[in-house]
Amino acid sequence: MNPDVKIVEQLVEIITHEVLAAMLEEQERASNPDAFACKYDCAGQLCVRTCFDKTGNVVNAGAERLSSTLGVIPQDLKLARMIDHTLLKPDATQQEVAQLCFEARKYGFASVCVNPTWVSLCSQLLQGSPVKVCTVIGFPLGATAAEVKAFEAQNAIRQGATEIDMVINIGALKARDLELVAKDIRGVVNASHARGAIVKVIIETVLLTDEEKTIACLLSKEAGADFVKTSTGFAGGGATVNDVALMRRTVGPEMGVKASGGVRTFEDAENMIKAGATRIGASAGVKIIQGPSKEAAKESAQPAKSY
Repeated sequence: MNPDVKIVEQLVEIITHEVLAAMLEEQERASNPDAFACKYDCAGQLCVRTCFDKTGNVVNAGAERLSSTLGVIPQDLKLARMIDHTLLKPDATQQEVAQLCFEARKYGFASVCVNPTWVSLCSQLLQGSPVKVCTVIGFPLGATAAEVKAFEAQNAIRQGATEIDMVINIGALKARDLELVAKDIRGVVNASHARGAIVKVIIETVLLTDEEKTIACLLSKEAGADFVKTSTGFAGGGATVNDVALMRRTVGPEMGVKASGGVRTFEDAENMIKAGATRIGASAGVKIIQGPSKEAAKESAQPAKSY
């Protein structure tokens, strides 16, 4: 009798969640081994952790709900390898970050892209996996001092990041202080390349004119960056096909172009890639790799008209 594929997947996901929870608990214990003891009690998908100090007083308690993406088989694993699976919201929790890493392993995404505070955790959870750890620098405004961005990149790489997405000094670009913008980018590039990490430069296209986008791309190329990237997703707009095409024309074939912000469907990703994107930043990566929506698939199945 052949095992039910969905049941096997469910068992694998449950076991993986248990391993992730154990790793997190072990990390907590290692940092303060004699301080407290914790126990987990679960009912269905909800688990409550209660910790006690040496005298038996409760020191913290919390509930965790395990999320699931069971029974969904990706159609395009090649596309998955072009996606930075992203979680940058300010209220992201440890459990959500662990889920992000689980999904990245499961589907084979290029990287997880997280805020710097989660780099160490992601590095541990993805150890032995081809999935990279990407983090953001000077995020989301880009108004941090150049020296601070370089230090922030160094610190993130020490903690396990291998891809750095930095935000340029947007105000300096608009004021035509191009020397400052170049210094800003070059500092992060030098700090990152010295430690073997790649750099993607976020130019925040929604705030720029086409001329400014072109200048930002040329400065990034001159500074030795590996990619230019459209957006943070926090400035009221995201990637567009026109912007991706403009960026590709500007940097030529040798640099990467990352489309990020508002890429939510297979069709969105496909259009960005056709325009010249070589990497996609998205929080909807799992949905994207399921393939075309039912409506799009139905339209493509219709015979072409001869008039």
